[in-house]
Amino acid sequence: MVIKVVLMLTLVTIWIGLLTSLINLFGATKFWLKHANVRAHVTPLPTYPTVTIVVPAHNEELVIAQTTQAILNLNYPPAQVEVLLYADNCSDQTAAMMHQVVDRPEYANRRIQVIERTGTGGKSGVLNDALKIAQGEYLAVYDADAMPEEHALYFLIKQILRNPRRYVAAYGRNKTRNAKQNFLTRCINQEIIVTQRIRHIALWNLFGIGYIPGTNFAVETQAMRDLGGWQDGALTEDTDLSFKLMLQNKQIALAYQSEAFQQEPERVKDYYFQRLRWGKGNYQVVFSNFRHLFDHSHWRVKLEEIYFISNFFWFNLAVILSDGIFLLNLGAMLLNFVTPGGVVLPFTFGQDAYLLYQVLLVNWLLMILLYVLQINLGLATQFGQTSPGQLWLALVAYFTYGQVFIVLSIHALISLLVDRVTGRRVQWVKTKRFAD
Repeated sequence: MVIKVVLMLTLVTIWIGLLTSLINLFGATKFWLKHANVRAHVTPLPTYPTVTIVVPAHNEELVIAQTTQAILNLNYPPAQVEVLLYADNCSDQTAAMMHQVVDRPEYANRRIQVIERTGTGGKSGVLNDALKIAQGEYLAVYDADAMPEEHALYFLIKQILRNPRRYVAAYGRNKTRNAKQNFLTRCINQEIIVTQRIRHIALWNLFGIGYIPGTNFAVETQAMRDLGGWQDGALTEDTDLSFKLMLQNKQIALAYQSEAFQQEPERVKDYYFQRLRWGKGNYQVVFSNFRHLFDHSHWRVKLEEIYFISNFFWFNLAVILSDGIFLLNLGAMLLNFVTPGGVVLPFTFGQDAYLLYQVLLVNWLLMILLYVLQINLGLATQFGQTSPGQLWLALVAYFTYGQVFIVLSIHALISLLVDRVTGRRVQWVKTKRFAD
């Protein structure tokens, strides 16, 4: 009886994961069938609202010069742009590298400030400081390693201007600039493509739901002031902000043609601690917004909360349970070779659960198939990404990179719970950068 209950629970969790994947695939496919061959036209906008671009940087001497130059070369009227470059509690040459770019003669008449900050709050603290002095109608944010493509800001503002009363913000997508560095960055590249070319697209296309990423977005300055700015201590200030805006019945629009190129971790240790912070932040947002499932909040808030729960709880639970059953059965098979007469372990499949086992196996294979299908659909929407090597990488990544992600999720949840029970302060681990 216990075996059947565990198997049924595993089967239900896989069904939820499959349903989420099918919704993602349907929404993304519907969008790309319509937009795949649409050419991006850069035509004059009816108006060019003023924009304050903020770049928070903590010990980013290796990448900040390239990002600063890319921002100053954006295709947007220079007179309408204010740039605030923050060297936040830096112990390296970040500020000097900023000055090395902004002091060039061609930028002499630009409104640029290099601010050497010693305050607290990390990135949220920087953004709140910038919010106090920003003069632009919109606030655009780029991380120190995120080089915007020439028209990135143009497409963000263009999307907002389609319906400025309805769209309080717009966000673009981020591409991995060091994708070919090693196996880890190749896997991260596939993860980013699926997140942004499949999941983000599906949510926007089907439900008009968008949420602000950590970089390459623009938000109405007054709307941020009305919200009281960014929450200090939020591990993922972007996701937290997205829910706050949706709770105000505001919409965050997807500008899929706006692109920035960001550097991803090249070492497992750096990747692990970066994703651990993201995982904790996402769980933090899930817990803090769970009550909105039962109040009178906007339906998009409820749907987004359900989506987060499906991704961070049910999907992870499905993989954990299916992996556990697989390993137990594998262990039983190996022991049977060593111990004549057979070994019976809990949760191995007997005759009474054989049919359920077959159904579970088919659904488990479907989950892998949909995982690979999502990756390949995402790759097909991005020039130069589709290849046989990417297909094999997706299969290998499911059994390697994907399993590390599950370990990360469990660690993040436990760590967040310990933080809440003990009052332990969050330790922010700096992501190591590499020279391009």
